[in-house]
This record gives sequence, structure tokens and C-alpha cells, in this order.
Amino acid sequence: MSDSTDLDTALPARPQKRDLLGQFCFYLHFVVMIYIVTGWAIPWRPILGFYLVFIPGVFIQWQLNKDTCILNNTENWLRTGKWRDRENNPEEGAWLLTLATNVTGIAFAPRVMNYLTYAVLALVWLLALAHIFGKF
Repeated sequence: MSDSTDLDTALPARPQKRDLLGQFCFYLHFVVMIYIVTGWAIPWRPILGFYLVFIPGVFIQWQLNKDTCILNNTENWLRTGKWRDRENNPEEGAWLLTLATNVTGIAFAPRVMNYLTYAVLALVWLLALAHIFGKF
């Protein structure tokens, strides 16, 4: 006899709980994302200067790393000894996509998420440039 009820089978499967490394990597990603989105508003010129280098660095890193983040690759390497491991890490190359889907319930196409992400990177970089030169 099964312990599940009709209600249990109707509910979506619960996401797998993150272990300590998974939680650390998730929150580190979150900190980096907050810095990317808000860093242009920091009033200190040295931080803005770093930011103006950091944002293109993030974009270039994604391009050279086949749309994956070095943070996900580092987590893979620590877990499995492999730099790439999409089989065991579904967030590899899709951390923001996964977060956006989980928060909004909308299944964004990866290409749409990439365009949105690149547009945000361009916008915040231009805002930082305007800020550092006193135009904003």
C-alpha cells in the first residue's frame, strides 16, 4: 500500500535541496548578480573603475566559456573533478535562467534570457560610465 494520496501526486516534485557547497555557490552568484545590477550607482571612483572592467570581463568570460559561468564550472570541478558537468549540474550555463524561471514561473528560452542579460549588462555599464564622468 502506498502512502501517497491523490493530492501528493498532483503536486509538482519538490526541488532537490542544495548541500553546503551548492548553497555557497548559489549565494555567491546572487552577490555577484546584485553587484552587477547595482554597482553602477556606487559613489567611489575606484569601485566604478573596477566595475567598468568587471562588466565586460563577465561578458567576455561567458563568450569564451560557451555561455557558462566560471562559478558553475568551479562548483563542478570541486564536486566531480570535471570543468563541465551539465549532467550533474543543471544550472551550468543557466543559473540566471533557472532563477528567473523559479521566481516568475515563466519558462524563458535560453536565447531570450541571453539577450535580456546582455542588454542589462550594456545598460548598467553605460550607467557606470555616465556616473564616473559625472553625467549621472
